[in-house]
Amino acid sequence: MRKSLLVLAFAVLGFAPAWASHEASGLAVPPGPGFRGGVVAVSHPLAAEAGARMLRSGGNAIDAAAAIQFALNVVEPEFSGIGGGGFMMVHLAKGQGSTFAIEGRERAPASADTRLFTNPDGSNQGFTPASTSGQAVGVPGTLKVVATAVQRFGRMRLAEVIQPAIELAEKGFPVNFVLAGDAQSARTSYYAETAAVFRPGGVPLQQGQILRQPDLAKTLRLIAAKGPDALYRGEIGAAIVAAQRATANGGKPGLMTMQDLADYHIVIREPIVGEYRGYRIAAMSPPSSGGLTMIQALKMIERYPLGDAAAGFGFGSAKTLHVMTEAMRLAFADRAAWMGDEDFVPVPKRGLLDPTYVRERGDLISLTSIISGTAPRGDPWPFETAQRPGRTMLAAAEPVSYAGGHTTHFSVVDQWGNIVSYTTTIEQGWGTGIMVPGYGFMLNNELTDFNFGFNMHPRFGGPGANDVQGGKRPRSSMTPTILFKGREPVAAFGSPGGATIISSVYNVLINLVDHHMTLKQAIEAPRISVTTAGNFIAREAGFDETEIAKLRALGHVVGDPADIGNVNAIFIDLRTGRQYGAVDSTREGGLIGLPKGHDGEEHDD
Repeated sequence: MRKSLLVLAFAVLGFAPAWASHEASGLAVPPGPGFRGGVVAVSHPLAAEAGARMLRSGGNAIDAAAAIQFALNVVEPEFSGIGGGGFMMVHLAKGQGSTFAIEGRERAPASADTRLFTNPDGSNQGFTPASTSGQAVGVPGTLKVVATAVQRFGRMRLAEVIQPAIELAEKGFPVNFVLAGDAQSARTSYYAETAAVFRPGGVPLQQGQILRQPDLAKTLRLIAAKGPDALYRGEIGAAIVAAQRATANGGKPGLMTMQDLADYHIVIREPIVGEYRGYRIAAMSPPSSGGLTMIQALKMIERYPLGDAAAGFGFGSAKTLHVMTEAMRLAFADRAAWMGDEDFVPVPKRGLLDPTYVRERGDLISLTSIISGTAPRGDPWPFETAQRPGRTMLAAAEPVSYAGGHTTHFSVVDQWGNIVSYTTTIEQGWGTGIMVPGYGFMLNNELTDFNFGFNMHPRFGGPGANDVQGGKRPRSSMTPTILFKGREPVAAFGSPGGATIISSVYNVLINLVDHHMTLKQAIEAPRISVTTAGNFIAREAGFDETEIAKLRALGHVVGDPADIGNVNAIFIDLRTGRQYGAVDSTREGGLIGLPKGHDGEEHDD
């Protein structure tokens, strides 16, 4: 467990240390002088260096994010890459600023339907055979996200931002403790191509071992020379189609065709925007459930004086954890029913955050008892329009889908104030476990984010909001977030962790706004997580066990301590314009800050 005793001491007492002055936004300013030339906060130092290299060369935050993503494909191949997808939240500082999301979620092949994960007798497949077979591979979006972002919003060329990754793949790098640990996963052993790279001679990679990936270097060079068409219309794509037709562990071959790849397109979407205690939150919109679920839960608890230890709502108190939990249970009940790919099914984005609806949902929270059984979902549809008929509460069902848990989030700010908050993934650690032969990258198992089988939509009939349909994007939990005071961005953050992503971002935002923690404190403080409408709380080590006992006395089921998420974030002091960053200690972490003018480099670890 990785929690800092210093952080906990300040957190339990309910205040930030004396040196954490408060800026114009009311948030605690991190210690130290900060930076003016940009900051990158990433899970791996070599990926951070790739991003900083772009900033030093005159690139902006978008260029740095692209270089980081390609480098992560090399140094964290188990978490993300061009065989997967993700969501890039961008804030452009020019003029009055604009904030938008470049959405590159994977799509189901056109021929897929609700039988994708069912057996011949109609029963649902087991998760392991389904998720380690070609049938789970969604049409990847990461390369389209990065290439589009650089072309439209960057200052450099694709061939320039990909160069650090090519060098890392060719020359090799020392395996860190994260990759060494993950190489022991059974998913590195199912397919010969994967095992040859990550289990050479049958032995999983060891920490300190130099890993070279010539096939991946070749692939990256092809992309540098030919652009994204090398994948979506060319030889890399043909190799993907062939690879996902392979299967093992009792699953099915994949359905993806070259036409599916050629038809793939990214979407530039407006974020979900909400207000919380005078701050504006921009977070990911559908097909991610992250923004809606998190903001709905925040609005439910806004009535409580979180941060007021005298009232019993200090950090880590049973009261605070209880209301956070109950709000998340209610929000996840709505998530299961109503959230999915809005290009295929209407999502009541306005209704879910309507003040009256949120107040009525929040009224179900009691300070003296828990919501028994499974939290009920509500009906936000009357609140989507001006009509206000009577509220209908519906029994909640939990569709069969699986949380995943391996992803990466990184945050970047440049010298001009442009910001990227980017969550990227291949879903499970190692995705399907399928490496594209001769091309050196892993294929996602993202389609297992769909519900398994057929789940009737409670309002419209037909397939449920997150049931498989051809061309549809599976519901995501990824929650890249930018926090504003008025028009000015003050922080950007996000997390990996499957469905726990939403809870991680929720915890950090509450720590910043309600508990007045500095950025590093907010990230390192122990977190709780709720991922269903049921009554189970996951938690990290570091909470007062007396408070945990009070939660159990209320009826909450609280798990044993385990790490949750990996938050990497940037912060801007509105008074001085100085930039800060913080990385989560659950991975190696890479945090680099640059002085204005980039005539030298400073690292902040």
